[in-house]
Amino acid sequence: MAKKISYYTKEGLDKLTNELAMLKSKGRSDIAKQIAEARDKGDLSENAEYDAAKDAQGHLEAKIAQLEDLLSNARLLDETKIDTSSVSILSKVTIKNSKNNASVTYMLVSEEEADLKAGKISTQSPIGKGLLGKKKGDVAKIKTPAGEMEFVIVEITA
Repeated sequence: MAKKISYYTKEGLDKLTNELAMLKSKGRSDIAKQIAEARDKGDLSENAEYDAAKDAQGHLEAKIAQLEDLLSNARLLDETKIDTSSVSILSKVTIKNSKNNASVTYMLVSEEEADLKAGKISTQSPIGKGLLGKKKGDVAKIKTPAGEMEFVIVEITA
């Protein structure tokens, strides 16, 4: 199966890299201490603390492997070279709801960087998918859990 390539801003890629480094150093060190402390408490066959520490170690290693996989397929996008003629990843797009005339601006990002509070939506979300490829003035009809919604593309910036 082909690996899924994900595109990131410098900020998003740095965040993933820092998290991985922290898990590999401090995370592994903390788990090793927990295992050593539990081992010192005696019989391992009936030691719940030891079992819990080993489980935590397994979860940590799984998270590390997941981040390494993400980073191996991560690509850094140059925000200065974004084409603003149509909506694409890293575009900032202002849309207006056709029903209530409410306007909102979103930045389209990878799934891992999505943060609705910060105005960042995933290109994999229903609204993100519906906006991709649209040009200024286009109407996007998007199927959402609340039903079909119509948005007018007001502005596209980098």
